[in-house]
Amino acid sequence: MPELFSLEYPQSLGIYDKYADAQKAVDYLSDNEFPVQNCLIVGTELRQVERVTGRLTWSRVLLAGAASGAWLGLLIGLLLSIFTDSKSFAATVLFGLSFGVIFGIVSGAMGYAATRGQRDFSSVQKVVATKYEVLVEHKHLAAGQELLAKMPGKKVDL
Repeated sequence: MPELFSLEYPQSLGIYDKYADAQKAVDYLSDNEFPVQNCLIVGTELRQVERVTGRLTWSRVLLAGAASGAWLGLLIGLLLSIFTDSKSFAATVLFGLSFGVIFGIVSGAMGYAATRGQRDFSSVQKVVATKYEVLVEHKHLAAGQELLAKMPGKKVDL
């Protein structure tokens, strides 16, 4: 698999601000019968972006813990009910569900208490690239540069 994401002596064909522009350049090369299997689009200048989604309170933490625990408990209850007779099916599922809710509340509370108020918000994180570089094997560099020079509306930094 690593050899799939590597080139022999890679050279830069161009650097783009948007992935769509890098993709358009490679598509243009492909349309002009360039051997695009010798290209890579590499995201560079990585940044971590964190989007704050809300304020954390004890009630939200406990409710979220109960909800996630309920799903886990329901799954466990359903799996255990396979091995029980039909009369105790509902009891087994309810036991799994209630055990899951309690487990979720306790584990959520322990996790939130461990932060000691240092992180009273919820968020999602993502790593994003701010530049996209099109690389090509050294033996195809000149042909790629020649084709991209003819590309209509080209946007490239070298």
